[in-house]
Amino acid sequence: MTALTVTAASATTVSADWLVVGVTQGAEGPVPALGTDPAGALGSGLARLLAGLGATGAEGEAIKLPAPHGIRAELLLAVGLGPAGDGTAHDAETLRRAAGVAARTLAGAATAALALPAATAGAVEATALGVLLGAYAFTPYRTTAAARPLRAATILVAPGTQDRAEAALRRARTLGEEVNRARDLINTPANDLYPDSFATAVAAAARSHGATVDVSDEAALAASGFGGLLGVGQGSVRPPRLVRLAHRHADATTTLAFVGKGITYDSGGISLKPVGANEIMKRDMSGAAAVCAAVLAARRLDLPVNVTGWLALAENMPSGSALRPGDVLRMYGGRTVEVLNTDAEGRLVLADALVRASEERPDALVDVATLTAATRFGLGDHVYAVMGDDGLREQVLAAAREAGEDAWPMPLPPQLRAGLRSRVADLSNYGARMGGGLVAGLFLREFVPAGVPWAHLDIAGPAFNEGPPHGYTPEGGTGCAVRTLVRLAENAATGSGGGRSALLPAFREGEGR
Repeated sequence: MTALTVTAASATTVSADWLVVGVTQGAEGPVPALGTDPAGALGSGLARLLAGLGATGAEGEAIKLPAPHGIRAELLLAVGLGPAGDGTAHDAETLRRAAGVAARTLAGAATAALALPAATAGAVEATALGVLLGAYAFTPYRTTAAARPLRAATILVAPGTQDRAEAALRRARTLGEEVNRARDLINTPANDLYPDSFATAVAAAARSHGATVDVSDEAALAASGFGGLLGVGQGSVRPPRLVRLAHRHADATTTLAFVGKGITYDSGGISLKPVGANEIMKRDMSGAAAVCAAVLAARRLDLPVNVTGWLALAENMPSGSALRPGDVLRMYGGRTVEVLNTDAEGRLVLADALVRASEERPDALVDVATLTAATRFGLGDHVYAVMGDDGLREQVLAAAREAGEDAWPMPLPPQLRAGLRSRVADLSNYGARMGGGLVAGLFLREFVPAGVPWAHLDIAGPAFNEGPPHGYTPEGGTGCAVRTLVRLAENAATGSGGGRSALLPAFREGEGR
């Protein structure tokens, strides 16, 4: 991972192979946005040079050129920041994306100094996180030499702000490492990442950071009646697992529970997916990867909030022992579900885990899953859906905005619940095709008891990038929702030590359900 430091040196005197500067779109051409060139000596000449090269300052633009006279660095990279605005500040997400573009563009370089407009601790953190996420590459399976990530980067900050900048850098390192952990898990092929190996990797990470972990194997799941997990996993030679990962803090007064869908490979089961839909189905454990990374981040940041992660891990395969359409499962807690579509398996493993997580009566319960193609069709590949109880749903959306992730509220229309009626069981796992993402949310709500605030994140679109990299987003696994969950935990922690968290107002029995 790229080594990160901060320095109060100026853009003209800092020692590095590359100097990275931001450029905005001005009314009359590109405008350098330099955080450490107060005299403007560099900016005026650079603006003319960039204009002559055809630069515009558009977001995502990256232009390499020899450094102008008077700059110690030999080479210069100008990255676009988009519209100039009032010229005094740039939002965190713009800085994250620009730093990510810089890190990707400079893959293989030794050192870079980022003279982006990072005037506050938050801006420093955003820039650092953008570098760490943008420099990510998944290379364990490559036998030929690949360009190594940018080796080291230093962020230019104003004199007298280094202590605050160092603290921001520490949080960025933790968050970047955990998002990249999730990405590594998602990108690992299913022949190497399956329920048991996934659980083993989580247990090792938990031990290294002092979190507690408990893994239930197939025998323990059978003894406790986890019919959803066992049913989905029964077609595979690799049996399911349920992982409980927990961070506890002595000063915490709030407890959050995160539940992640962990289908390590989803063939669709007997309801086999068509050709063209199977190739990226190793990604179907992205929710569990996000939950794992978020709990570990909460632990490493020592947040004064209790966070428990539940990873529902199974492999959905067709075989002579596989779950059949028409089979009835007895879920954890006793309810019965008629399986009409074995490719609607994620909701079955989540249902078991939701019931189990609810038994500990958390102050809030959030599940994360690559659950439905319907949500992806509706929101595309850059925005995830949030459903659930109104209050918690809004708090999750606020956390997503603060973290720089794009999320959108979706309803749970009660009239769609009728489609989940079963002729033989308490309910079926598949309902109306139109609004299928909402139907899936309604199914999950059936397994959350009244009195437990609940939100559902369907990350089917942004969890895996099938297109070219952009900003700080690589090809493949993105680590979507990790930052939202960590921010939600941080917001919950702000009320700890002084009574119930301000994040989670008193939740009336049965409200919203």
